[in-house]
Amino acid sequence: MLSFLKEFLDFLKERKKYWLFPIIIVLALFGILIVLSQGSAVAPFIYTIF
Repeated sequence: MLSFLKEFLDFLKERKKYWLFPIIIVLALFGILIVLSQGSAVAPFIYTIF
């Protein structure tokens, strides 16, 4: 998994696709938010956002 991330970052740098970094960061934050809120009382409120 780590080699995939390194290779993907190298691809973005080589192809000058810097505009993809904010999209990837936002998607990762949403993913982390959903995973962390699975077992909490906040989960119903998080799912109403989507």
